[in-house]
Amino acid sequence: MIAQGPPLSAEPRSLGHLLDEAVRRFGDRPAIHFLGRRTSYVELGRIVKRATRGLQDLGVAPGTRVALCLPNTPHYPILYFATLKAGGVVVNVNPLYVDRELKHLLEDSGAEVIVTCDIPEIHARVARIAATTGVRHVVTCPIADALPPLKRLAYRLLKHREIAEPSSEPGHLRFRNLIHNRNAPEPVAIAPDDVAVLQYTGGTTGTPKAAMLTHANLVSNADATLVHFGDERPEQDRVLGVLPLFHVFALTTVLNFSVRIGAQMILMPRFNLAQALTTIKNTRPTYFPAVPTIYGSIVGAAAKQRVDLSFVRFCISGGAPLPAELKADFERLTGAMLIEGYGLSEASPIITCQPADGSGKRGSAGIAYPGTTIEIRDREDPDRLLPTGENGEICARGPQVMRGYWHRPDETEEAFADGALRTGDVGHLDEDGHLFIVDRIKDLILCGGFNVYPRVIEDALYEHPAVAEAVVIGAPDSYRGQAPKAFVTLIDPGTVTSESLRDFLRDKVSKIEMPREIEIRDTLPKTLIGKLSKKELVEEELAKSAYRH
Repeated sequence: MIAQGPPLSAEPRSLGHLLDEAVRRFGDRPAIHFLGRRTSYVELGRIVKRATRGLQDLGVAPGTRVALCLPNTPHYPILYFATLKAGGVVVNVNPLYVDRELKHLLEDSGAEVIVTCDIPEIHARVARIAATTGVRHVVTCPIADALPPLKRLAYRLLKHREIAEPSSEPGHLRFRNLIHNRNAPEPVAIAPDDVAVLQYTGGTTGTPKAAMLTHANLVSNADATLVHFGDERPEQDRVLGVLPLFHVFALTTVLNFSVRIGAQMILMPRFNLAQALTTIKNTRPTYFPAVPTIYGSIVGAAAKQRVDLSFVRFCISGGAPLPAELKADFERLTGAMLIEGYGLSEASPIITCQPADGSGKRGSAGIAYPGTTIEIRDREDPDRLLPTGENGEICARGPQVMRGYWHRPDETEEAFADGALRTGDVGHLDEDGHLFIVDRIKDLILCGGFNVYPRVIEDALYEHPAVAEAVVIGAPDSYRGQAPKAFVTLIDPGTVTSESLRDFLRDKVSKIEMPREIEIRDTLPKTLIGKLSKKELVEEELAKSAYRH
């Protein structure tokens, strides 16, 4: 079965061209809103030029890798475009990576410059690890410099103990020194097929590897987003950027898409529920991309107080499966439309999305994104396409699909089947071309010879009105090899028991799918962007099993 999205007519071009067009067409519009400070597109273009020249003076040339280890502040978009305009390659780095993870990314990418903030814990880690790798320059971006004048003064007075002082060692400099120049940047010829971003992925299952995303890959996904959600409007859109820009979902739906349509990016350094609700009320975003756990926290707040999001045109859920009950509750309580998209880092990242008119099918991850072809292939024989309704590996073709993995030719070859990107997810297409995802191949639980998909159990648990979050993993089992174990948090702690939840599941899952145990917890582990994380829970169960034996 194959499903194709509508065609894309836009020509391949560079991300720098995207910014130049935004400056030309939308110069007076605000490009960035950060905690009350606004930066126009003209101002953004001007400072990007100075930062580009500053990077060139540090030796950044075509192909040079520049690591961005930053929270959501205006410094990220500035250094992102400056790196690309200098011909460099952006290496996205999570600021909360531990030493081992940071060291691997810097060594694997061969980054020569790293940009970070002046939060002491982050800055100290970056400076320490950079000194052990091939990094030649560390650029520090003070948080205070991005704030409005009064907030900047207050931050420096009240938070002075939480501000790191950049090193005076050679190779260390502040952002203000980087842009302290008057010369225009040297012109650089950049082709759409040049690598723009190294986006690391796969950290939950092994050593992270970098997807090589080209300028054309990322621009095409921004173009496709515009086609999917409708033509540009005369009035300016506003995109809430609560997801970290170093994550590919936010990179496309917040940064690149905003610049593509001349929208205002409303950047938040991190997700805080109360601050997010206040920001939403004050700025009235028209696009709100987030992950299910963020929407779930808003549902919890909306159950206790009025939360009006009816002015948001589209809330776009990605990064993790969206439970059908959560979608229904969110739309009922907030008045906003919640649409689920699906993708992966290797595809820049979106390959399917529910229709923008709200006609998506319950439980579906949507239809093929513009310019995209979705295929369902046999997991054992990837060269064989499967018929309508039959579960197999989801594969994708399109202009957003990566060039390959950085310095991993063998893994690049394994990632494709007959030229189509293998997602590692199991699902099927219905007769109307809607994609239904069963689960990830790597999350499959092998239970006494039967295949058990955790998402089936998770979706059933989410049907219980008391369940806030649910995760199911395969726990070691001496008889069956593996057995499902569920972990849940509750909306109101103490309202249900593990046994009552098992009773609730009896007519919703098979006997082989029934969790051996349901553990109720106060919190569940999450990634920085708010996705529920199974890695820690799997490690806990493996450690328990090893201890018992």
